[in-house]
Parts: sequence; C-alpha cells; structure tokens
Amino acid sequence: MALGFVLGIQHATDPDHLVAVATIVTRERRLAAGALVGVLWGLGHMTTLCVAGVLLLATHLVLSPQLATGLELLVAVMLVVLGAVRVGEAVRGMRKVEANHLVSDHGHEHGRPAREAVHSHAHHHGPQQHAHAHVHPSRRLLAVLASDGRRIALRATLVGAIHGLAGTAAVSLLVMATLRTAAGAALYLVVFGLGTIAGMTILTAVMAYPMTLALRFRRAHGALALGSGVASIAFGVFYAVLVLAGRA
Repeated sequence: MALGFVLGIQHATDPDHLVAVATIVTRERRLAAGALVGVLWGLGHMTTLCVAGVLLLATHLVLSPQLATGLELLVAVMLVVLGAVRVGEAVRGMRKVEANHLVSDHGHEHGRPAREAVHSHAHHHGPQQHAHAHVHPSRRLLAVLASDGRRIALRATLVGAIHGLAGTAAVSLLVMATLRTAAGAALYLVVFGLGTIAGMTILTAVMAYPMTLALRFRRAHGALALGSGVASIAFGVFYAVLVLAGRA
C-alpha cells in the first residue's frame, strides 16, 4: 500500500499529465488556484481509475489491446483539443478577471447601493502608485467570475478523468498480478489515487508559483497561453504517433 501511494505520486509526473495540467494552470494568477487545479485533476483521475479498475477486477476482465490503444489515443486527442482551446483564448486576447481589482467594496452615493460604474482609484504597490479600473459589485460581474471558475474546475476534472480511464488497463493488470483479494485490490486503487492527487497538487503548485510572478507583466499572460496551447497540440500529435507505433 505504501508503494502504491509512492507510485501514485510518480504517476502524476507522466509527461502527458504535466502537459495537460500546465495548459490549464496558465490561466491562474494565484498559487492556491493553481494547486486546486491539481486537486481537481487528481479527483477526476482517481474516480474513473477506481470505478473502471474495480469493475475489471470484480469481473476478472482484461481490456483488449485495441481498446487500450483507443483510450490512449483519446488522451492524445484531448491534448490537441485542450491546446487548440488555449490557443484560441490567446488569439482572442482573453484575460482572466481579477476580482480584487475589478470589484470594489465602496460606494459613491450616500444611503444608496453602489452602482455598476466603471472607474478607478489610485493605490500603491510598494513605491509605485497606479490605478486599476473596476466596477462596483453586481450580479452580472459576480456571475462572470463564478462561471469562469466553474469552467476551469470542470476542465481540470474532465481531463483528469480521461487520463484515469486511459491508465486503467495498466494499473489493473499490475494489481491483479500482485493482490489476491478484491478488497485489497480496491484499497490499492484508492491509495494509488490519493498518491496521484498529492503528487499533482504539489506539481501544479510548483508550476503555478513562477506563473503568478510572470503574469504581473502585461504581455506574459498571452505569451503563456499561446505557448502552453501550442505545446499541448504538439505533444498530443507526438503522443498519438507513439501510441500508433506501439511505443507509448
């Protein structure tokens, strides 16, 4: 079981996992948000891995090589699609909204709710003084922020789920070869999944920290979005070639 946890941590470092998660993490401007991407990816990965793995172990079935190859190709397609979406966001000049600069907590009218007026106030970051445009809290703005957060969370969970499904065949064969009872095998899959969550959370936090520093520069966000998108597409195509060649 201890080895399963360690292998789960190591499993998080697979190149296709890192490329996919890095493409999502480049959207985040905060360390905690970047680490949360890793948690959600790990939960999605653990869910499909455990459900599919337990079913295979309970029925003593083994995935055919053709189906296993198809699942690996699904990962490659997902990487290409994920990269294409990220490139599209970069081209359109999309920017993640910063709530602490866009939403103010003060009003301009005595005794009345703050209006949804765009304006700015000077403030300091160290020795420098500058201003950020913002609007007063409104249902429309808060809905946009919540929608963007849900979209990122869903994307991370779905990507993790696809990775977990693709890895079911290899992990299940390993468990079936070493553990004799169904309960022990199921427990192993859970421990393996927890190790994967821990490993990916740490990795995404490590990736997110330099990105939070880089995104302080105006053009860094677009550059990271475009670079991560192109890298994901390139690796997806490369991974598909490896799978078809039988070397993945």
